Amino acid sequence: MKLITVSGAPSSGKTSVILRLIDCLRQGGQEVGVVKFDCLTSFDQLRYEEYGVKVQVGFSGKFCPDHFFITNIADAVEWGERTGLDILISESAGLCNRCSPHIQGILAICVIDNLSGVNTPRKIGPMLKLADIVVITKGDIVSQAEREVFMGSVRQVNPRASILFVNGITGQGAFLLSKHVMNAAAVTSVRNRRLRFSMPASVCAYCTGETRIGESYQMGMLKKMEFKVES
Repeated sequence: MKLITVSGAPSSGKTSVILRLIDCLRQGGQEVGVVKFDCLTSFDQLRYEEYGVKVQVGFSGKFCPDHFFITNIADAVEWGERTGLDILISESAGLCNRCSPHIQGILAICVIDNLSGVNTPRKIGPMLKLADIVVITKGDIVSQAEREVFMGSVRQVNPRASILFVNGITGQGAFLLSKHVMNAAAVTSVRNRRLRFSMPASVCAYCTGETRIGESYQMGMLKKMEFKVES
């Protein structure tokens, strides 16, 4: 079974891209399943179910969605194997741009919205910088010049990635993406594999449920700013 990790900011078009990708993979006789990792709520499972896609959904709640992803991905792979899938796609909310839900040796796709701003690629961090493929969505809404400038910004952050424009409505570009997916290596387990980048530390008092504000309530690993007063 092949495992593909897909990450990106909320509303960047991840689910639409995955559905168009599944259309192409099904033409090759591939059985595809999806595990959706989100934060509080999602209705994407309804879209997958309407498409006849086997899907599992998990909500991280008060936990970082990418920490939640990495503590459950090994079980997700085992579910995909038991279900008899040819390809398992994990979709992560990617709400923390510092996090990187990418695994060494596993094809990693980052989805980014062309409308998010030309400087957005520089703000995303490892989620984009360490991806194998960067999928740019909503490129049909902007001009050719804007597409090229945005692609240049992506290239500056991740010069080695393949950059593809995919239309989540028409499916344009999804066939080429499916070719990359079909060339991905097969896996039977991800246990003992490593992340491509470490997760941020999450051992402060607020991570464990503290809600009060002030130094006396702040324990664990903290990072404070220095505020200078101009004289």
